Amino acid sequence: MNGRGGPRQPARLDVFLVASETSSDLLGAGLMHALAEIEQGPVSFRGVGGPRMSESGLTSLFPIGDLMTIGIGAVLARLPTILRRLRETVAAIAASPPDVLILIDAPDFTHRIAARVRRRLPRLPIVKYVSPTVWVWRSGRAPAMRRSIDLVLALLPFEPEVHRQLGGPSCVYVGHPLLSRLDELRPSPDEAKARASDPPLLLALPGSRPQEIARLTAVFGEVFGMMSARGIRPDIVLPTLPHLAEDIARATRSWPTLPRIVTSESDKYAAFRRARAALAASGTVTLELALAGVPHVAAYRIPAIEALILRAAARVHPVIGVRSVILTNLVLGEQAVPEFLQRHCTAADIAPAFAEVIRDSPARRRQIEAFKRLDGVLGRGGDSPSLRAARAVLDLLGRG
Repeated sequence: MNGRGGPRQPARLDVFLVASETSSDLLGAGLMHALAEIEQGPVSFRGVGGPRMSESGLTSLFPIGDLMTIGIGAVLARLPTILRRLRETVAAIAASPPDVLILIDAPDFTHRIAARVRRRLPRLPIVKYVSPTVWVWRSGRAPAMRRSIDLVLALLPFEPEVHRQLGGPSCVYVGHPLLSRLDELRPSPDEAKARASDPPLLLALPGSRPQEIARLTAVFGEVFGMMSARGIRPDIVLPTLPHLAEDIARATRSWPTLPRIVTSESDKYAAFRRARAALAASGTVTLELALAGVPHVAAYRIPAIEALILRAAARVHPVIGVRSVILTNLVLGEQAVPEFLQRHCTAADIAPAFAEVIRDSPARRRQIEAFKRLDGVLGRGGDSPSLRAARAVLDLLGRG
């Protein structure tokens, strides 16, 4: 009861979130909506985020563009800015401690925040949303996380067991956010028929970072040239972000068939629903393609100085039981999607496998059948991943 005799109002939940990339901004926005939906009282949001989180009520301490880097060279070039933003973020948390700190993806940045905040605020609950890839490389990060992170919200179903075996923090599987977009990804009956029509619609997905685009577009163009030599005259669609459209146009102007560059999400998913096959950079988009039922080949290349990462990925993890860096292969526990990495990321290596998934071949049919098992493995149905994540956070705080 309050002083006027009415029911006591729940205390405001103060949530501090840190997201530093486009994908983590989307995750953060979904989690914010879910927390606001199921929390009994008012919720306030502070921290670092992008446009989606800002639309959901967060005022960012600074633009997340200050943190968006890929590759050792890019990180070194922006290191002074990154370190300054790290100090500013920790100072803001320490100056006004929230009820919970939620760190989204970007382990190299967010784990440093967690360690520094833990030293200054040892009782503050800290949640990590998205497990680092301890099942690929640097498995020692899992036990190290226990010192500063109370709960990991996992996107992939095998990750809780990986953390348990490696001695990591408490980890709960909440589901991949793509599970909430299946209606957009999957074709209608007419769209499914269009996948078999000629000319075939093929997707080119060379990544969303300037460094990825620079490394992969030339190789992808050579592959499409080899397809033309085989008599395949495709309609190529290349989804990208609006600010990258001009760079993509320049990078692909020497392709034998110029791609249709689309920048809206609706156009991207319309192409996914009609595509016969795709050539994609290794990354989350490969799981997106698999859930859409689009057979594809994955490729990736990084500078030689960073190739040790991929070498570490070559070992078979005892929990996952497959040697791969492709999410679909890891989730299914089998080599469903062909992958061409580093020295194998060449048109000569990629083109034969790509031709096989374009035509009605055993390789194409095996992929399609494998993709049908993803719903069951990922646990489709019930609450959305964002709601599961929000409930896990509230349970940690004793507010569930």
